[in-house]
Amino acid sequence: MLSNLKYIFQLPDLRKRLFFTLAMIAVSRIGAFIALPGINTSGLKALFAAGGAGNSSLLGFVDLFSGGALTNFSIFSMGIIPYINASIIIQLLTIILPSLKELAQEGEGGRKQISQYTRYLALGLGFFQGLTVAISFLNTNLISINTGYLSYWWFVLTSSLTMMGGTAFLMWISELVTANGIGNGASLLIFTGIVSRMPAYISGTMKVLLTPSSYVGLFFLIAVLVLVVVGIVVVQDAQRKIPVQYAKKIVGNKMYGGQATYIPLKINQGGVLPIIFASSVLMFPAMLAQLAPFLAGLAQAIQPGSVWYMIIFAVLIFFFTYFYTAITFNPRELADNIQKYGGFILGVRPGQPTVQYLDSIISRLTFVGATFLALITILPTVTANVTKIYTFMGLGGTALLIMVGVALDLMRQIDMVVVNSKYEGLIR
Repeated sequence: MLSNLKYIFQLPDLRKRLFFTLAMIAVSRIGAFIALPGINTSGLKALFAAGGAGNSSLLGFVDLFSGGALTNFSIFSMGIIPYINASIIIQLLTIILPSLKELAQEGEGGRKQISQYTRYLALGLGFFQGLTVAISFLNTNLISINTGYLSYWWFVLTSSLTMMGGTAFLMWISELVTANGIGNGASLLIFTGIVSRMPAYISGTMKVLLTPSSYVGLFFLIAVLVLVVVGIVVVQDAQRKIPVQYAKKIVGNKMYGGQATYIPLKINQGGVLPIIFASSVLMFPAMLAQLAPFLAGLAQAIQPGSVWYMIIFAVLIFFFTYFYTAITFNPRELADNIQKYGGFILGVRPGQPTVQYLDSIISRLTFVGATFLALITILPTVTANVTKIYTFMGLGGTALLIMVGVALDLMRQIDMVVVNSKYEGLIR
């Protein structure tokens, strides 16, 4: 796939898509530095740097996904997170509510209507999450008294509405990138936000190098991160091949069929989506705690890096991995298509036995994939707790999986555009 990068400047369509994607990413990064009025941004940055709202807290986690936008208290402070949360809720409701399920089965028109519902819900969640963040800043003594606001609550209201508008703008950008650019727009925005934090991680690590006693721990931590990246690359591309044989057919004087092929089933069917979904869901308790103080104990118990956080995170990863696989892979439909075209899986009878065989295969693959995702997510955090080196705490398994997964998907899409252009050239 790397060899296809040379075609970026040779294929007009690919060049146009990539430049459009880069332009939209640049707009999202510029917006991350447009600060909202009413707060002392230099004090806020000092608070994050001191760990008061660092990577081990909810605000630090939101800041990681938004690419530092929350540190600047910018119009894009919420990032694309509300849209991700809305997508999760709508997908769950599509399974629970018959009306939404019927709408999803109506074709392109139904999918557009569901997408519209997702956007409306994302706006509501963007306002709610912006509200909780603004309220959390009321207790930090960072609110400026020279802003001209009649009250702190006016600051909370205007900040929440502005952050909701920023989320709506990022939703629009992500959909433009998905339609006219390369890759999934929402995933690319999260990927860009994580990559933008790399200089801070490297700078913090350079400070650790000044302490010779930390050399062994730092070497061990980097070795684990490299091992995690290698594991992600291997498992993301790993697949189980199901052999399929198609029977021979005689039509007139010609013979058709008789081919042997296979069905590729990926070990990690959900890719990075279960990780993103689980991360977004875990933000809700801490956000609710800002409005309901009696939930403060629960929010504190599941702060990123804690034992309960890792346990619940692993459980949610299993749930969303199975959930995503269930809505994207239908063994009965696949078995019917194989039988319809005169094929059969070697050693398995057509019909219900094929359905049961495919279901058992995908169940085992999903378990392996979910276990892999959980280990990848937890391992860097456990290593950081053991070595007591937290400079790469933000760049944990979640961030690594998103970065590597999105990069691999981007390379595959570039490869697809290159292959299609070569095929069209042969036809011409």
